[in-house]
Amino acid sequence: MKLHELSPNPGSRKRRKRVGRGDSSGLGKTAGRGEKGQKSRTGSSIRPFFEGGQIPLFRRLPKRGFNSPDHVEYELVNLSVLEANFNAGDVVDAAALQAKKLLGKKVALIKILANGELTKAITVKADKFSAAAQAKIEAAGGKTELIG
Repeated sequence: MKLHELSPNPGSRKRRKRVGRGDSSGLGKTAGRGEKGQKSRTGSSIRPFFEGGQIPLFRRLPKRGFNSPDHVEYELVNLSVLEANFNAGDVVDAAALQAKKLLGKKVALIKILANGELTKAITVKADKFSAAAQAKIEAAGGKTELIG
């Protein structure tokens, strides 16, 4: 096959529709827009979800809720997860949790919760600890370090 032998598949290149070019073209006179009315006018557009002047749905429904711009979300990690995935003497931080795919892809702050038991002495570095989790880690001989 050579460059001069290339050609598109038949029917793959559709011709542009030329409207308003005489009655015999099939799209003359009103150019496929029908007769009169708002949508037949040039430059007309109706915004999405326009309901013909009726009070639109988004205005009929009450406003609810509030999203605080200062809201902080934590990725929650339980002690049972640390017990199952780490050995004694390991350092548990965001990178270690990410390496074992225990965190989501979005980088977030980490909070350690006390759900489960911990029998190994591990060093845990996180942004926040629940009081019970901190007590359990230290009771097992481990250390807790606050980041930031």
